[in-house]
Amino acid sequence: AGRGVGMDVVRAEVTTLGGYVMTRTQAGQGTEFDLRVPLTTALTQVVLLRVGELQVAVPASLVDRVLRLPNAELNKAYEDGQLSAGSVTLPIYWLGGLLAHSDHPQLHGKHAAVVMMHSGPDRIAIHVDEVMGNQEVVVKNLGPQLIHVPGLAGISLLASGNVALIYNPVALAERYGSAAMARAHADGVAVVAAAPEQQAQAPLIMVVDDSLTVRRVSQRFLEREGFRVQLAKDGLDAIEQLAGEELPDMVLSDIEMPRMDGFDLVRNIRADARLRALPVVMITSRIAEKHREYAQALGVQGYLGKPYDEENLLRLIRQHTANPVSA
Repeated sequence: AGRGVGMDVVRAEVTTLGGYVMTRTQAGQGTEFDLRVPLTTALTQVVLLRVGELQVAVPASLVDRVLRLPNAELNKAYEDGQLSAGSVTLPIYWLGGLLAHSDHPQLHGKHAAVVMMHSGPDRIAIHVDEVMGNQEVVVKNLGPQLIHVPGLAGISLLASGNVALIYNPVALAERYGSAAMARAHADGVAVVAAAPEQQAQAPLIMVVDDSLTVRRVSQRFLEREGFRVQLAKDGLDAIEQLAGEELPDMVLSDIEMPRMDGFDLVRNIRADARLRALPVVMITSRIAEKHREYAQALGVQGYLGKPYDEENLLRLIRQHTANPVSA
């Protein structure tokens, strides 16, 4: 309608990108607009990949194909150290291992997502939990603090509001691939758990904590001991996940959390006939006796203070879970 609202939106967006708008007007000839944005600002297509709770982006230009492999075929690829896809043979890596996020991949369902990638002449296959799709993003500079981190290509803000690091997995494999494989095979632990029809599944442990760091540390510790891990960011998130088909064998929960704290979580579990027998261990910084007694009155199977003793936690898990962990 000529009120300038549209141009004001354009100016605000350009300013957000670190640029500016210049106008030049000559009577009787019209107005000229110059939109200036930094050369370091670039739009690119990325593919979003998920490993556990971690979501990362990779440039779409590096992705050749996405495969859905049967678990048996993926197991064989890990045993051989390479994946055969048609006439092509590629080294295969677990993305969580390359990022030092989780050394041992977990299989979900009957098939696994594998991304075939290239960078220059190098080609690899990357196993991930989920390929979440494409998205166009604005790539931001890393700055002097992060610019020399191997494999890290940029950073962006996704449409969801989450921050995503943009990686080049081929560069990660070149730098960290051998170490990731060595960690995965350490202590004789298989790289990938066998399919359900081949062996009993390891106990599933749900970790409920509002701290991302605590969840990741707990996940790595439990997976190292051979357990499967399910993560929830607070009590409400845990209740929503407990409505799924597979119930965890035990819940490890913090107390102080937003939306629903640990005490309310236990009350909801004990009030539900389907969940009533589910073992719960509280892991919290609230170590006063009154908190311990209140938790015991709610019916928890253990109460540990932070930082917890790993051996005590393992003893409680083994005492209250039915399925033994396969070596």
